[in-house]
Amino acid sequence: MKTIYQALAEIEASNQSAALATIVRSKGSTPRHGTSKMLVYADGSTLGTVGGGEMERRVHAAALEAMQDGEARYLTYNMSDPSKGDPGICGGTVEVYVEPILPDPSLLLIGAGHVGKAVVHLAKWLGFRTIVVEDNAEFCTPEHIPGGDEYHPVAMDAITEHVQINAQTYIVMATRGADVDAVALPDLLASPAAYIGVIGSKRRWLAAASLLQERGVDEAQLKRIHSPIGLEIEAETPEEIAVSIMAEVLMIRHGGTGEKMSA
Repeated sequence: MKTIYQALAEIEASNQSAALATIVRSKGSTPRHGTSKMLVYADGSTLGTVGGGEMERRVHAAALEAMQDGEARYLTYNMSDPSKGDPGICGGTVEVYVEPILPDPSLLLIGAGHVGKAVVHLAKWLGFRTIVVEDNAEFCTPEHIPGGDEYHPVAMDAITEHVQINAQTYIVMATRGADVDAVALPDLLASPAAYIGVIGSKRRWLAAASLLQERGVDEAQLKRIHSPIGLEIEAETPEEIAVSIMAEVLMIRHGGTGEKMSA
């Protein structure tokens, strides 16, 4: 059986999400004691234990939440009186530290045109893992768009079958038209992506939104989409548009406002 440390190394090597729960202090009678660990994978499966039962169920739920919001948790449980909400009757107390293990942020570019090429170049420079998707295999190559970590020449309705999307994935759709966007977006909207931006005018987005509604995508899902994409900087060239797009991505990632730094 692999150890938790071996599993952590595999998670880091494959750029996956997980959360590590560690008992940092226990007092009195408790199911497990200090340094006991449980690793929770993104799919909810686990390795190791922090004691089982109701307490472990609560820790498991906190670990899943930590993977979503990226925030660590310090949890304290009394194990005395379930009638008061305690998760056990052993009589002791347990303190658990839950640490999210998050992958590097990924920029998923869909559409390999001039703007897409500039976005990949800038995203790579900013430290993102870059993934290029294009349904025309001729354009989905390192020669056409240098700097990608992955290239997937696949159909627009098969993207999620080939690309793993997590809460650290930022999606930039720079495709050739609203009809293409409408094919790709239903599956992407069902993913936990942190950001989905669609390039184009307001008229183009309205056309795409209408097609999506015809295909059963509801209004709440459509509100996840940023379109027209980017911050308003009067960008014109592909490089300037890439700056606008990545500025919005960074704003979302870091919780910024997009306002001027000076009054």
